[in-house]
Amino acid sequence: MKRIAILPGDGIGPEVMQEAVKILDAVGQKFSLQLEYEFGDVGGNAYDKHGTALPDQTLKLCEASDAILFGSVGGPQWEGLPPEEQPERAALLPLRKHFKLFCNLRPAKVFKALVKSSPLRSDIVGSGFDILCVRELTGGIYFGQPKAREGRGADEKAFDTMVYSRQEIERIAEVAFSSARIRRKRVTSIDKANVLTSMVLWRDVVTEVGKKFSDVELNHLYIDNATMQLVKDPHQFDVLLCGNMFGDIISDECAMLTGSMGLLPSASINEKSFGLFEPAGGSAPDIAGQGIANPVAQILSAAMMLRYSFGYEDAALAIERAVAGVLDAGIHTADIAVDKNKAIGTAAMGDALVGMLER
Repeated sequence: MKRIAILPGDGIGPEVMQEAVKILDAVGQKFSLQLEYEFGDVGGNAYDKHGTALPDQTLKLCEASDAILFGSVGGPQWEGLPPEEQPERAALLPLRKHFKLFCNLRPAKVFKALVKSSPLRSDIVGSGFDILCVRELTGGIYFGQPKAREGRGADEKAFDTMVYSRQEIERIAEVAFSSARIRRKRVTSIDKANVLTSMVLWRDVVTEVGKKFSDVELNHLYIDNATMQLVKDPHQFDVLLCGNMFGDIISDECAMLTGSMGLLPSASINEKSFGLFEPAGGSAPDIAGQGIANPVAQILSAAMMLRYSFGYEDAALAIERAVAGVLDAGIHTADIAVDKNKAIGTAAMGDALVGMLER
């Protein structure tokens, strides 16, 4: 039995989460999986009910679960709160810290049926591409010490420290190479080793780890060149291995090359394969409650949960193939539909995916 903490959150979160649970029920029945769900409050809705974006009972639920399926949090009604109490900062970041979720996985895939949605020229995007960005999530310049702002007038200054240890680099590199091994066996490590000493260590350690994966090809690119190469020829990339800051930047570039945030899942996992799985997009309060949100990113996040936390590869693949099949059949929600008059709603998309799964 695998226990899943389901935290729908705010905005479109509850709507798309309902469809993700629908798909999990269907794939669980198809593959005889034992999945148990328990729902918890998080984000702005939790703040309204409990006075905090991450109530103690929600954290305890997560601790008692095998994975967290997370929706989206935040919205304009909570923007007036102090920064430390706002849903995005007071819910997601504490969960990452509490469970030591050091690795962020962000797939960026252009489905064949949606190549016209990509901002890239058709001769560049071709029939689509599939990239996995592996980002180190708990180290680097975002967390390095010391960091401060001091002084006054012309002498005022601010500084941050970029620090990586060998152990931090080794464990994220292991994830990247292991992921590439079940994909197209190619890792591109992104650094700035020509000017940053911490990145010289990064490159050295990644090279050492790569020797243990003789079946996986390793290349190194400087971050500035990598951003250009992504636009020039995204097909050359399989797995992108990045430190925290560079991964933050390049994963967003990858996402925008796909043309739709509504299709992109993500995962944050720790060394014990416990993870938090969530859509890459936001809570979209402007369309919440209208039944038109695209649930695919939430559903693909559930597929990532089955793969990375539970090891249910066949079930994860079945969901991903169902998504591709539905999109190829021209069944689209409004955000990706060429003809908006033919767009279907959130629940109808979930139903179409269940039907494709059951074939």
